[in-house]
Amino acid sequence: MSAFPNSPRLLKGAIVGIDLFNPLTSIIVFQYNPDSLTRTIQPQMMGNEEGARTDVLRLTGAPIETIKLDAELDATDQLEKSDPTATTLGVYPQLSALEMLVYPKSTKVIIDTALMLTGTIEIVPPMAPFTVLIWGIKRVVPVRINDFSITEEAYDVNLNPIRAKVSLGFRVLSYNDFSVTHPGYYLFLAHQVVKETMALINTANEAIAAAAGVSVPSIT
Repeated sequence: MSAFPNSPRLLKGAIVGIDLFNPLTSIIVFQYNPDSLTRTIQPQMMGNEEGARTDVLRLTGAPIETIKLDAELDATDQLEKSDPTATTLGVYPQLSALEMLVYPKSTKVIIDTALMLTGTIEIVPPMAPFTVLIWGIKRVVPVRINDFSITEEAYDVNLNPIRAKVSLGFRVLSYNDFSVTHPGYYLFLAHQVVKETMALINTANEAIAAAAGVSVPSIT
């Protein structure tokens, strides 16, 4: 029995890669949620000194948002339980699942090579999987992996990594980046609606607190 029966169930963040040509969706659940997540938001405004003064505050679309986080993978617990995957492969499968989000499929590479050998002039670059970052039910956003580094820290006797740190950098993709027929367009739009709802809740709380003469947390 758990020592803390009333402890809330912890939601785990995840990265989901959806490939239309692969029926098996890639799902990478964080073994441990990162302790911190850094978000950078760059507003998209006209702001052109040569433009009309009335345009200086016009928004040209959703802001460009980037996210950075560090995740840890550790097979120690699984090894103690003699988990067959961890025992034979360590955390190699989890690392590979992450890496495949930025690799073209080998079948596509083989087909393109065959086409080039037959004299095909134009080869269409492969599409990366449609990648979604899930960070709680209120933050589900389409993303593109911009940078990716892995530090392997321990190995088993077969040199399979059994502990690793992964640093990931994402660019959030908005409706500015998708066509209106792509699911990412509507996924981001829903994400923005959630943000607007959260902002309204904050405004209502501020108004209620002000009317009651209660101080509320503020940005200083």
